[in-house]
Amino acid sequence: MSNKVVVTWSGSKEDGQALLQAISPDDSESFTIDLDIEGDFATLTIIVHEQSVRTLRTTIDDILACLSAAESAISEA
Repeated sequence: MSNKVVVTWSGSKEDGQALLQAISPDDSESFTIDLDIEGDFATLTIIVHEQSVRTLRTTIDDILACLSAAESAISEA
């Protein structure tokens, strides 16, 4: 059995690129990242695939923590 979660974020191009950089070092076989840019608008899509729900939750928690930290840094800048 395979489990899948899709996380989608939308906002400015600059913020999207910063969020992409925040999670790119954690890039693994369990998830894919796509940043679609149209003009000044960006959509970041993260698709996570895991065999167990427990591992899926851990991976999603890690990704959301990275995104949250990056978003806080962006807000303070």
